[in-house]
Amino acid sequence: MNEVDRQCVNTLRFLAVDAVESARSGHPGLPLGAAPMAYVLWDRFLRHNPTHPSWFNRDRFILSAGHGSALLYALLHLTGYDLPLEELQRFRQWGSRTPGHPEYGHTPGVEATTSPLGQGFAMGVGMAVAERFLATCFNRPGFPIVDHHTYALVSDGDLMEGISSEAASLAGTLGLGKLVYLYDDNHISIEGETDIAFTENVKRRFEAYGWQVLRVADGNDLAAIERAIDAARAERARPSLIIVRTHIGYGSPKQDMAAAHGEPLGPDAVRATKEALGWPLDLPFYIPEEVRAHLGRARQRGAQQEAEWRTRVDAYGQEYPELAAQLIQLMRGEFPPDWDMGLPVFHSEEGPLATRSASGKIMNALAERLHHFIGGSADLAPSTKTLLIGYGDLGFDQACARNIHFGVREHAMGAIVNGMALHGIIPYGATFLVFSDYMRPTIRLAALMQTHSIFIFTHDSIGLGEDGPTHQPVEQVMSLRLIPGLTVLRPADANETTVAWRLAIERRRPVALVLTRQKLPVLDPARFPIAEGVPRGSYVLAEATEGAPDIVLMATGSEVHLILAAREALHAQGIRARVVSMPSWELFDEQVPEYRHYVLPSHVPKLAVEAGTPRGWRDYVGATGDVIGVDRFGASAPGHVVLEKLGFTVEHVVERARALVGRK
Repeated sequence: MNEVDRQCVNTLRFLAVDAVESARSGHPGLPLGAAPMAYVLWDRFLRHNPTHPSWFNRDRFILSAGHGSALLYALLHLTGYDLPLEELQRFRQWGSRTPGHPEYGHTPGVEATTSPLGQGFAMGVGMAVAERFLATCFNRPGFPIVDHHTYALVSDGDLMEGISSEAASLAGTLGLGKLVYLYDDNHISIEGETDIAFTENVKRRFEAYGWQVLRVADGNDLAAIERAIDAARAERARPSLIIVRTHIGYGSPKQDMAAAHGEPLGPDAVRATKEALGWPLDLPFYIPEEVRAHLGRARQRGAQQEAEWRTRVDAYGQEYPELAAQLIQLMRGEFPPDWDMGLPVFHSEEGPLATRSASGKIMNALAERLHHFIGGSADLAPSTKTLLIGYGDLGFDQACARNIHFGVREHAMGAIVNGMALHGIIPYGATFLVFSDYMRPTIRLAALMQTHSIFIFTHDSIGLGEDGPTHQPVEQVMSLRLIPGLTVLRPADANETTVAWRLAIERRRPVALVLTRQKLPVLDPARFPIAEGVPRGSYVLAEATEGAPDIVLMATGSEVHLILAAREALHAQGIRARVVSMPSWELFDEQVPEYRHYVLPSHVPKLAVEAGTPRGWRDYVGATGDVIGVDRFGASAPGHVVLEKLGFTVEHVVERARALVGRK
């Protein structure tokens, strides 16, 4: 290690240590141990442009061990991103751009929100999947237009999380050769040495997944780290894991101790660490000029790399104008002007149709015009109806294949979808609604990052029948509605599903589509205001006859048809009922108060019907309203029998409605 390298590594270490000490909060151990490998990657290999962080063909770097965020902020500052030193000095403070864990969209250069361990690992797989997909779509001989690597720094904790096993297995199956992970193998977790809970042979485990595994015995050996990254980049058929033996809290009195993980070193230990590593003692946030000059070269280098790439893209446009136009559209985040042309309109005379089946038809229509619409299912495509017909299988068909076989890996699927969305394509992942519980951390992160992730959940209620309570969701829709920033859409029929899909594309934010297994009648779009109503989240589907309503019946999904039938029965008994379809609470809550009051007038009693937990509906029915829901688990029987036994009948709706309006 020459003197400039030593100074750069120690600057990274102590910018992180001083940030943690200033905040009196944070994780100094990882930066002290992992700074050398991060420095080698960023100084010798990473292709990025600090003056244009969103350059499309940049390498991606994910700090999956997000608790080490102070190290990432030091890298971003020193390489010239718009992250002033003052922000490092405000680490973990209100309003700073240096939060306790990296947040996508908040700090320039942060590629993904990380720290729930394993999430960054799996999102990196998604980014590598996107790179592979786009390369097969756009690259032509002599024109490697999409050609970059995905790197991550991962920890013991990342590898303990089950999501990393799911994601690593799929990455090996797909042969994602441009995926390179640096494993900070420091043998310490919060509770002590890792061997109290983690004794597996990581090398053999990842080799079994189909990865190339390399070792660096000394985490301070820059030359060995460089050789390992070179070898990883040379391997194009397998992803690579580089196991780097490091020491948490390196150079400090707390080296190799759990105490170095998640708390400041303290003034005395900071002083001792600086003495041990030959660093100025009384100059917090010290940056030698030679370090600033050396790492600051990344700005010029990155600008030159991007300029060379843009010259290549210009030449590519001359040779392949149609492909270049698609690429530019993708980079700008634009859709073709006719992207929603040809979406199916469904007719009642064609017979009832499950919304999952309608969704499959809609998805295939979208695929014809949205060239970067890609995804798959957790081994359930025949049931979720999410196969893009004729578009090949990613990893096995080379011509821009668009179907991903995630396998039975719901958790990794969600994170991989997020990683693909972060890369700029339109991804989806599908499974049964009850298994959204396996994906919840990834859905939450999608909402936090506001990625364009589309989650498709079928078999949406007790109406799925014979599979029984293990597969019949009760609390899942309401659970999804609790996530801030997630739009949940539960359409009532095939035509509402078409509009829901249009919204899922247009909103460019995370959306959960909740769809039925059972067939439902088709609502006539010429009779019902579906196209105008669904985007507003809730709308009057059928008005009360012969005057103002005596009661408002509201429902989502399959239960809309139940309240339509109940409306007719109530009319025969002289009770005027308005029917409101409410496919999305979130969209309805975005509407102006006047519209919300029009749909749900405060002076009219309200009855909500949904085949799920009734909790939450009080916000809409009010203190004097009523809810027909499911406050228990389901049962194994034909779907119509389960619905009947649990009270989802016209007679029961009429009975509860009559009670609300004071009729016995």
